[in-house]
Amino acid sequence: MKKSAILAFGLGWEDLRTYLVTQRKPPVDVDTALDDARPSYSSTLPSLHRERHGWCPYSERVWLALECCDVSYDAYRIDNTGPGRKPGWWSGTTPQVVWPDGRRQGESMDLVREVDERYGGGRLYPPSLGGRVDEMADAFRGTFPSGSRPSSRAAFLFSWTGEPLFRSEFERVLEDTDGLLSKGDGPFLCGDTFTAADVAWAPFLERYAAQLPCLHDGLNPRDESSYPNLAQWYEAMDSVPAYACRVKGNASSWRKVLTMAGYGNAGYVPALVSERMDRLGDEEGRDQTDDEKAGDQRLWDEYRAARPHLARTPAAEAARVLLSNREAILADTLKRSEALEGTGVPLDRDGLDGAMRALAAVLACDGAGGGRHYGELEVAAREAEEVEGVFALARFLDERMCVPRDMGSMSAAAIKRLAAKA
Repeated sequence: MKKSAILAFGLGWEDLRTYLVTQRKPPVDVDTALDDARPSYSSTLPSLHRERHGWCPYSERVWLALECCDVSYDAYRIDNTGPGRKPGWWSGTTPQVVWPDGRRQGESMDLVREVDERYGGGRLYPPSLGGRVDEMADAFRGTFPSGSRPSSRAAFLFSWTGEPLFRSEFERVLEDTDGLLSKGDGPFLCGDTFTAADVAWAPFLERYAAQLPCLHDGLNPRDESSYPNLAQWYEAMDSVPAYACRVKGNASSWRKVLTMAGYGNAGYVPALVSERMDRLGDEEGRDQTDDEKAGDQRLWDEYRAARPHLARTPAAEAARVLLSNREAILADTLKRSEALEGTGVPLDRDGLDGAMRALAAVLACDGAGGGRHYGELEVAAREAEEVEGVFALARFLDERMCVPRDMGSMSAAAIKRLAAKA
């Protein structure tokens, strides 16, 4: 029998803070739908304005460029969902950057080039490749369907009437992309080097990989037997630390947005598509192998090297996010108490707080290995697994989460694995 969240688990939030929070101050990251104060822009760091949820593929391009060049920057997230709550000082569309000299600039690929010129030293536009990077980046325009909406939620899936495109059109896009990749001598669009061309394509191919298998059975862009070069590109992208650890959205979040009306789709999901979504979701909660966990940790260590404010592991970073946002999460969960009846999630504030602390402890311990206080944390995590509602809460958070809005895909996957135990 599960124990009371209050009596059985005594590790407090301040105790967890010692495991999860470093003394390094994180950069500014403001959700302007919640804090609409006019920014005081930095005179030393660029200030990125990107779409709030992580849905906008054009914002993702600039975000990815900054992250891949290990740039310290401030972020202001704007709600671009039509009638969404925008701050009074905002105008125009995302993405936009205010540079340290005060100049404001838009247009995604112009910004990617500017990031590379200011901070990348040719990392995204290697001089040795000449105009090939621009050529491959521009090939994106002639490959994706011209008669479809470049929607933020479901890009190039639906016509302007809201109807999905034919399967044959999606197959044409995948075959053309695979053919384009076959002309190079490496997994990326310009060979064996990650460049701005991959930045241009990544947001759209990322969404296709998650969403096309929902619309059509057996239509999988990552299928190496049908699209060997494209499958190799996806695998190579998953080895880019900034992309894999933070910017990439996860498959379950991209499936969820298919059920949302507006911005390219009608929000109606046929039963067959819904069944495919459920089946694909069930496959994602399995435990990692030791090799998979070690591979993720290597990427995380490389990503974290330039970001010492992050927690030591992807799972611990999920715990750090819970710690930083605990009041908002408590309020959001309690607001949905009627719908959560019978799910196992504690519906009183103290019980819910205890379950959340327990979940954070389990996540903080997952894969942490060693460290001065690890033995104490390991004991606390074993106790935490017995706390009432801990796995049910993980399931609720997994259902509510939007990646990469709330956290990176690796960290979200740690919560999903715990949700599967509910």
